[in-house]
Amino acid sequence: MARRTVEDYRAPLFIAWQLTNRCQARCLACCEESGPALGWADELSAGQAISLARRIANAGVPYVAFGGGEPLGVPHAWDLFEALASAGTAIKLETDGRFIDDAAADRLAALPVQCVQISVDGASAATHERVRPGGDFKAAVSAIDRLARRGRPAQLVFVPTRHNLGEMKAVYDLAAGLGCEAFVTGPLMRLGRAARDWERLAPSQADWSDAVAELRAHAEARPRDMALSIYPWDIMTELTTRLASPQAMLLVVPNGLVKLLNALPFAVADLRRDSLAVAWNAYRSAWRSGAVRTFIERCASDPRLLLHANETWSLDRVPIAIAPI
Repeated sequence: MARRTVEDYRAPLFIAWQLTNRCQARCLACCEESGPALGWADELSAGQAISLARRIANAGVPYVAFGGGEPLGVPHAWDLFEALASAGTAIKLETDGRFIDDAAADRLAALPVQCVQISVDGASAATHERVRPGGDFKAAVSAIDRLARRGRPAQLVFVPTRHNLGEMKAVYDLAAGLGCEAFVTGPLMRLGRAARDWERLAPSQADWSDAVAELRAHAEARPRDMALSIYPWDIMTELTTRLASPQAMLLVVPNGLVKLLNALPFAVADLRRDSLAVAWNAYRSAWRSGAVRTFIERCASDPRLLLHANETWSLDRVPIAIAPI
């Protein structure tokens, strides 16, 4: 049987929707460079967002993953969840956990939420909040506990840096003790703030490889009541793999623009005016463009170009010469 490609699908299989760029924390490794005062001026209004959610549901998209910034900090987020849930759309939520009190945990437990991922980047409040300035370790751990007690175990996401890599096994044990369904990690991605402070923040390849081997051995020695998920690719492997075989997805950023991938600066449609069908066709076409291929090839030799990831370039307005950074 021939392998299906992105061209075979009449609509995306999932939407990755960044509801806002606003967040209470300023995480050192944030891919999106979010923060307390960093919401975009033109983020979708409640009415625009709810209309888009209904269009996604009507198009039969089976899965929507919400991120940010902090999606639960958006007042109309729950309206979006309800609109999608009523259409049978599955939901994933990426959050820091601070807004998941008892009432929110009850609401999430009642929705068709397939996955809640909560970030915990240290085995102690001191480490977590050093890596995630403005973060709240107690709130994250409490949110995981609340969901587990309601039969909706979360996935704990750990982002490795030089500051916390030595605690990865301890965070794994914390996740297991809290009843998480999975411990999720992977190599630090050279995007956003991590790209800007790469030399001081990123573990060496040898240190990362050693830590992964130790974590796998540590997990094997424990009862297998929690999945271990280690993303295998760094950002350049991700880019070259997606260039050869794009995902059947759309990435929607806070103002409704559609991007190819969070590592690429290209915006190919605007869902404030374009239909999902137009956006889907533009997305598939853009992956075949020379501008995208050239940018990815240049990133391999000059990773500083990844500092442009959070920008939104039109394919017909790609800078001819990108100034040195």
